[in-house]
Amino acid sequence: MQQSVITDKFGRALQDLRISVTDRCNFRCRYCMPREIFGKDFAFLPKEHLLTFEEIERLTKIFLQLGVRKVRLTGGEPLLRRDITTLIKRLAQLEGLQDIGLTTNAVLLGKMASDLKEAGLKRVNVSLDAIEDQTFMQINDSNVKTQPVINSIIKAKEVGLAVKVNMVVKKGMNEHQLLPMAKFFKELGITLRFIEFMDVGQTNGWNFEHVVTKKEIYEEISKRFDLEPVNPAYFGEVAKRYRYKGTDIEVGFITSVSESFCSSCTRARIAADGHFFTCLFAGEGLNVKDILRDGATDDEVKDTIVSGWKYRDDRYSDLRTEETAKNRKKIEMSYIGG
Repeated sequence: MQQSVITDKFGRALQDLRISVTDRCNFRCRYCMPREIFGKDFAFLPKEHLLTFEEIERLTKIFLQLGVRKVRLTGGEPLLRRDITTLIKRLAQLEGLQDIGLTTNAVLLGKMASDLKEAGLKRVNVSLDAIEDQTFMQINDSNVKTQPVINSIIKAKEVGLAVKVNMVVKKGMNEHQLLPMAKFFKELGITLRFIEFMDVGQTNGWNFEHVVTKKEIYEEISKRFDLEPVNPAYFGEVAKRYRYKGTDIEVGFITSVSESFCSSCTRARIAADGHFFTCLFAGEGLNVKDILRDGATDDEVKDTIVSGWKYRDDRYSDLRTEETAKNRKKIEMSYIGG
């Protein structure tokens, strides 16, 4: 039975669920999984520690009863999870689910796009931080050029998946790619979203000096293109949206650092090993997997989630300082998902 909307200490409703299906990735991006940390000897989660598809489906059903309507599968790289289309098909059939998406680096997306669409996937967010090969290869540190990603984007669009491209912008890394990326995806008719470099995890060497702010990015794009604002599509929408004047092609800005959106955050996260997190910048989460495997009923699991959300008072980006960013222990992006 549908339960009334639950809210946290700041009145934020639980509406969106992000589920990491693996902590593994086939890239070693410098700002996310640097190779010197996530090298050959790094101990990724063993299979038995990952949530099974049955457990993910059960948890999703419970979250749907609590007001969630949108689910996004993340990683790591979610397309590395074996039989991911089977999971998508099971989730897409759940009563009450209105939208299911996936975030990917798109290396595997092209050959899987048709099957993903057929399984019920509605949209993909593709991570691509440069359009020029040399810069992109320096970032992903995996000898992957841009063309396979672009081919996958085109294929996904052809099969009917909604596609957005996400570009993390870091000073000294890829700010020279702002206009080339904007021009390329404007011509392709695909929404590009610029993401301010964030201090997720402990290993990406973040500090304020590396952040290219929304204001700076907007000014750079406006040198070439006229932009006009677009109203949010729903409460809690992360990106600040604009469109190129005279078109319906959009760009967005995800401004966790310079213009915090904590006050409208409606997202819960399930990490690859079944920990429940109420903030991307959290240091610890609640082990829901153990509760499931210890034989808890659905009502008991639901009560645990409700309690975790009702006591939620996260607003890290509102309070971030250089000192808190450096000293606060935070879990890695590859573990919790974006």
